[in-house]
Amino acid sequence: MKGPGAPGKKGSLVVYGVNPLWETVQDNPGDVLSIHVMSGKARPQIQKILKAAERFSIPVVAADRFRLNGLAGTENHQGIVGVVRPFAYSDLTELLSDVPGPPPGKLVVALDGITDPQNLGAIIRSAHCFGAAGVIIPQDRSAAVTATVAKTSAGAVRYLPVVMVTNLPRALDFLKERDFWVYGADAAVGQDVRTVAFADNVVLVMGSEGRGLRELIRKKCDFFLAIPMIGKIGSLNVSVAAGIILAEVFRVRRESRETES
Repeated sequence: MKGPGAPGKKGSLVVYGVNPLWETVQDNPGDVLSIHVMSGKARPQIQKILKAAERFSIPVVAADRFRLNGLAGTENHQGIVGVVRPFAYSDLTELLSDVPGPPPGKLVVALDGITDPQNLGAIIRSAHCFGAAGVIIPQDRSAAVTATVAKTSAGAVRYLPVVMVTNLPRALDFLKERDFWVYGADAAVGQDVRTVAFADNVVLVMGSEGRGLRELIRKKCDFFLAIPMIGKIGSLNVSVAAGIILAEVFRVRRESRETES
């Protein structure tokens, strides 16, 4: 049975900057279609990438700064840009294919209306670091996986499945039917995240900074979480908030594993 994902939808992707491109060439050379480098004498780090490209038979194209700016969508490319295979989104069922018995179950992150690609990339990075099985994003009203997302994620998009769904409420229902509990982040009504005993299978839902969770998504949540704060600023950047909550979920799940063992 297929989940309510959109596994066939793909977005073009480039990788720019010395370190991200070096990691990509080393880890997934078959995904690199071509490398575009600033004309002239390359510094040692770039020469290292070009030698690897020769070893893996990756085409190398000389380009001027204007061309690289256009490919990367930024001037911050350090003189080298790699064009890689289109990003392939995972299917929702892939996140569930190897669900272990409790503890600790699985952790999935769902994002409702996160339109800033840097926030998306940072959340994917945190999700990977804290043991999430994957990230779910809606097809509409959301940032997609782009070069900016890939760079901000520090390469985590290569290791963590990202699922794009046409209907996020239906995807949450799909997970709830498979013994997941849905926790929505809501600073106004949520319980202190430090006091929550999380279920074995967790879906953490983060909403946009401006409007938070949509009402239809709120109705799918079993619990609401809040981060205790002091100060005159009433909210955190959504990627920072996601990182804090994910760290707490990770702590609780790790302690649960240690207790069981």
